[in-house]
Amino acid sequence: MGSSVVQALDRVSVIIPDRQFVAVTGPSGSGKSTLLYTIGGLLTPTHGKVIVDGVDVYDLSQKERAKFRRENIGFAFQTFELIPYLTALENVMLPLALSKVDDEEQRLRAAECLSKVGLESRADHKPTELSGGEQQRVALARGIINNPKVLLADEPTGNLDKKTGEEIIRLLKSLNKEGLTIVMVTHDLSKAEHADRVLTMLDGCLHVQTN
Repeated sequence: MGSSVVQALDRVSVIIPDRQFVAVTGPSGSGKSTLLYTIGGLLTPTHGKVIVDGVDVYDLSQKERAKFRRENIGFAFQTFELIPYLTALENVMLPLALSKVDDEEQRLRAAECLSKVGLESRADHKPTELSGGEQQRVALARGIINNPKVLLADEPTGNLDKKTGEEIIRLLKSLNKEGLTIVMVTHDLSKAEHADRVLTMLDGCLHVQTN
């Protein structure tokens, strides 16, 4: 930015074991979301490597990286990112449509994921007909539809009230117990305490690690 250089991530080094639930905390602008999106193959680092399940993500071509993301990484965002004119079921089906899975298989797997997050009865509802917590559950169902190796959740409780946020955390813990590796960005320390491990970002650096 002009003569000002911002190092969004600065010499960050971390290993996240399989099946671990990790929370990333820190003040606004500390690099939390940048770290998450870099892990997810969405922001190419200036230097360094990101290795997911033995694959160096940024050694892949853009086409290969997109395929790798579809097959190995799930995303859940604070703003849900649901398509308003699609039903909950159709929103969850989207990643499978991109992977060219046949329609019947898409519907079956999407229904299973909605059931897993407790929303099977709301499958035919559009986002405007769902509460904030229900929309986040749909987003989580969409994030796990491809049976990813890791789920990256960016402030998944940020737009929710306390009770609903706690429900989402319980759901994430349940998914983690089933074997899903989770990396969750949160500014809420009470939510971070539910993770197996907490990483704290400060000025682009990994400042503190606690177990």
